[in-house]
Amino acid sequence: MSVVTIMMRKPLLVLAGVVGLLAGAPAHAQQAVEVQVSYSKGQFQPGELRAPADKPITLRVKNLDAKPMEFESKSLRVEKVVAANGEGVINVRALKPGRYEFYDDFNEKARGTLTVQ
Repeated sequence: MSVVTIMMRKPLLVLAGVVGLLAGAPAHAQQAVEVQVSYSKGQFQPGELRAPADKPITLRVKNLDAKPMEFESKSLRVEKVVAANGEGVINVRALKPGRYEFYDDFNEKARGTLTVQ
């Protein structure tokens, strides 16, 4: 075997390993479930959201008010400021069944829940 053949073998093995890992990755990744909520006149609409258990969740928060709001949840371990008349996207890990409360940190009277089943 020549030196060139040996030198070419290692990069090809590395490339084959990377391709194998990438090919298997989508099989293990879970598709996120999208849940939408809007914020208008200091209230969440709807006030109660639902999502399936053990799946990642993408929360899409539309702020229809003329001032910013901060979507916050201690139980979900998330917080995100959403600009006035703007939209925010929050990615949440897969959750176990339960009720998860959220609120606007700038207006703590504005509250909602995410029920995971």
